[in-house]
Amino acid sequence: MNVPATREDLMIVNMGPHHPSMHGVLRLIITLDGEDVIDCEPILGYLHRGMEKIAENRTIIQYLPYVTRWDYLATMFTEAITVNAPEQLGNIQVPKRASYIRVIMLELSRIASHLLWLGPFMADIGAQTPFFYIFRERELVYDLFEAATGMRMMHNYFRIGGVAADLPYGWIDKCLDFCDYFLTGVSEYQKLITRNPIFLERVEGVGIIGVEEAINWGLSGPMLRASGIQWDLRKVDRYECYDEFDWEVQWQKEGDSLSRYLVRIGEMMESIKIIQQALEGIPGGPYENLEIRCFDRVRNPELNDFDYRFISKKPSPTFELSKQELYVRVEAPKGELGVFLIGDQNVFPWRWKIRPPGFINLQILPQLVKRMKLADIMTILGSIDIIMGEVDRLEYLKEVYGMIWVLVPIFTPVLGITIGVLAIVWLEREISAGIQQRIGPEYAGPLGILQALADGTKLLFKENLLPSRGDTRLFSIGPSIAVISILLSYLIIPFGSNLVLSDLNIGVFLWIAISSIAPIGLLMSGYGSNNKYSFLGGLRAAAQSISYEIPLTLCVLSISLRAIR
Repeated sequence: MNVPATREDLMIVNMGPHHPSMHGVLRLIITLDGEDVIDCEPILGYLHRGMEKIAENRTIIQYLPYVTRWDYLATMFTEAITVNAPEQLGNIQVPKRASYIRVIMLELSRIASHLLWLGPFMADIGAQTPFFYIFRERELVYDLFEAATGMRMMHNYFRIGGVAADLPYGWIDKCLDFCDYFLTGVSEYQKLITRNPIFLERVEGVGIIGVEEAINWGLSGPMLRASGIQWDLRKVDRYECYDEFDWEVQWQKEGDSLSRYLVRIGEMMESIKIIQQALEGIPGGPYENLEIRCFDRVRNPELNDFDYRFISKKPSPTFELSKQELYVRVEAPKGELGVFLIGDQNVFPWRWKIRPPGFINLQILPQLVKRMKLADIMTILGSIDIIMGEVDRLEYLKEVYGMIWVLVPIFTPVLGITIGVLAIVWLEREISAGIQQRIGPEYAGPLGILQALADGTKLLFKENLLPSRGDTRLFSIGPSIAVISILLSYLIIPFGSNLVLSDLNIGVFLWIAISSIAPIGLLMSGYGSNNKYSFLGGLRAAAQSISYEIPLTLCVLSISLRAIR
């Protein structure tokens, strides 16, 4: 009877980057002791698109269509921070009506983002029904966006000094109707979810973050407010016109996943209050400050001018960024979204550094999941609310650099041996040319030192010199065997740990065994040509290789291996 053995060592599980429950292409390397999480390492870099460097090579107007790809569920906030930075840098005033419109759009975007957080979060912990409910209200928000901006997700609506277009006729009434309807929808969510005993069992007391921990990790948004800190940039910085509305900062004291859920539910209710007040008190006036437009050069187009007739009557605005620096931030649905901007009296930013809230909040994930159960990972990860478009950084470069530093010591002796062999072969050919009173091989490289390499390459790629009566298979395979065997001969040298040569004698023996295949390839080429002269040439090349080329290489190889041993 075979009794199964019980393994007691740790198990490493790879979660992602294509896990169906993941919030984007995030990879987690998890170390488990049974069901208990011992360690967790997030791996980024699968979605990085170089948004900061793109910004430094575009004007602000050209860059606006890109920014909605940071957080593609809260696109209005990425547009807002993009225009707020040059507005504060240039002390540009925004009309009151434009500021009200911005607040309305931002709060609608906050609701849409929280809704699409709620549905997948409930699906993460096994509740599928809310996932379908949230799309009902979210589609209504996107209908309002489409009516005002023309786009449902990627709006390109904000402009420096205002917005791109005024609200269409009847939009305010439809938005007020949505606010009344949404309050009943949130009540349904609370009845369905908040007091559900299965839901409470999965989230209550899971992923607790204390007050000091939240501050030390630099958390923001619902992650910070759920730990008992009443910090909301809409109240702190008083940007746009938030200080004109009556609303409360939503916060909890427990710091667990349930608290983060309650904060986001409360924020959706407060957003409705802000939107209703803004819609009822929205003033008249312009929706954009046109006076701040400045251009690269002054143009005085005439009626018959080419630019006036065929290109445009008004050139595209390009805003010159003054030579100073500043940090601008807004309260996005996931936390503090900031941009550090440095101007250089140019239309392009000299530096554009993005501070995404998801990237900062994700740092605490390994600490939260330690000593928790495997099933709690998705609960904690979902409660953080991340979007990989803004989180991603070039994390994989660290792995690439590590691999390079491992391979450098291996290729360094191989490169040295190759250069030594090329130099010896060149010297041998020069001596032979001097004995025979002919000009030496000075064709490839300085003084012809790369001629041996050129001869090998030419031999390998002579596909246009196939004999008509010969065996084309032997004739084609032969050079490949001759060249590849020499290259492979370096791969079988027995190195131990820390690149220490294990056995010099075995290394030399294996190198001779593999490199001796090269003359066979030369003989195959000569025999496959079905020509006695070519066959004699193959015999001569094989004899030359065996007589002194392989021994010369072996001398250099032995000395090099002896030195690194």
